[in-house]
Amino acid sequence: MFENKTVIVTGAAQGIGKEVATQYAREGACVVMADLDEALGRSVCSELEQDGHKVIFIPADVRKEQDIIHLMTNAVLHFKKIDILINNAGVFHPVSPYDLSVEMFDDIVNTNLRSVFLCSREAAKFMRLNQKGGSIVSMASTRAFMSEPHSESYAATKGGIVALTHALASSLGPDSIRVNCISPGWIETGDYENLSEQDHLQHFSGRVGKPEDIARACFYLTDERNDFVTGINLTVDGGMTKKMIYEE
Repeated sequence: MFENKTVIVTGAAQGIGKEVATQYAREGACVVMADLDEALGRSVCSELEQDGHKVIFIPADVRKEQDIIHLMTNAVLHFKKIDILINNAGVFHPVSPYDLSVEMFDDIVNTNLRSVFLCSREAAKFMRLNQKGGSIVSMASTRAFMSEPHSESYAATKGGIVALTHALASSLGPDSIRVNCISPGWIETGDYENLSEQDHLQHFSGRVGKPEDIARACFYLTDERNDFVTGINLTVDGGMTKKMIYEE
């Protein structure tokens, strides 16, 4: 399905990004892994290379425009084109709004939201040269629609990604570039076996999510056969955002 497609994944050194990069590589894609953590990123890349997959690592700080331009340019130099971009890089620092500094707010916005625009803009410059265009998927969050305390900066960026998604879908559609986003719920990237029965059963699905759930969602949104799907936010949360919760 993705044989010889060039896929760029930001925040690919761990968690959801690592799983997404791995699954695309296993499907035969040429994967460009980007992350701020160079040591960890190169380690993951090396493991995939040893398994025979076509993958490279390019260090990138997505807060910096020049790093993003370098990432896209070098991806094309190595694999000749860009077909798919997965905007996954992001940070979350819970801080009371009374203590949240302008500097921290701006840093989270630049990491989580501005980077999505910059990466999408630079990747699209190459995607529009492809006969079939390309596909962009960005990681939003269910926190774009519901909140816990002390998540103002994170919620703002994830809500921004949802809005940016349909704006970009409109602007890039004429170039045959589809733009969608995913809002994950609880996706456990640590020790899944240590989760409690209560953790799982509070979900309609009966379980907490796994990174591979998000990888499969990326597959759906970037499959060329689904070219009627653009501008959407796909919520992957085991039903939690549809659950009525009242204290008894």
